[in-house]
Amino acid sequence: MSRRPSPSPPSSAIRKTITARAARRVAVFPLIAVLVGVAILCGLGTWQVQRLQWKTRLIARIAALQTAPPEPLNVVLNRIPDKVDVDYTHVVFTCPTLEQTPVARIYTVGDGGVGDRIVTACPVENGAYHSILVDRGFLSAEDAARLKPSAAVLDGPIVGVLRKATAPNGLTPRHQAGGEWFGRDVGALATTLGAVDPAPVFLFLESPRPQGFGPTPAPVPIDIPNNHLGYAITWFGLALSLVGVYIATLLRRYSRT
Repeated sequence: MSRRPSPSPPSSAIRKTITARAARRVAVFPLIAVLVGVAILCGLGTWQVQRLQWKTRLIARIAALQTAPPEPLNVVLNRIPDKVDVDYTHVVFTCPTLEQTPVARIYTVGDGGVGDRIVTACPVENGAYHSILVDRGFLSAEDAARLKPSAAVLDGPIVGVLRKATAPNGLTPRHQAGGEWFGRDVGALATTLGAVDPAPVFLFLESPRPQGFGPTPAPVPIDIPNNHLGYAITWFGLALSLVGVYIATLLRRYSRT
């Protein structure tokens, strides 16, 4: 009985073809990973460019209001129901009882250390709203605890800047009766201070300064960082580096075949 000849091993050309096909199949997965990584990095870079444009406009707006004449408060508040953005608008009005009314203390950490922003309510006449919460400025925690309403009457105008209220979230500590607040909840603060129909913004006081002991007005940050260009370059640079590493890996792999 004759024996069947054993199959001959594949030629070197066939082995190279099989190896090349396997390498191409394996290379698909790194390619997908690189494409996903580049898409994420470019998305982050694009987001930083958008943030750069927004921050640039914001800084320009703040710089413009530094020299802009203040507008009557009631006129500006009348724009809010029409969805007009009044954030950072320079306003003026009168509130003779500013230092006479009860205050709320909002916990903050600033250049002056740990302390409170002192907030009170003022009535608004001839406007879309009947009151507004006024942020009178900063006091250290010790000084804020001993601040009491005074009998001082403010005869002159009050000048300040309107700011949007940042609503508290699920991580914001709850307010305890008689204690500090940890968020700018307009409705809750207005109820505590007895303010009726409050505007959905805060007025950060610029002037006048307190006649005696009281908070230091600090309405608008002087220096707002704008590092988004650097962040965008970083993300786009990482995307380019990832593509470069992938190309170098492919060239090294195919140079060995």
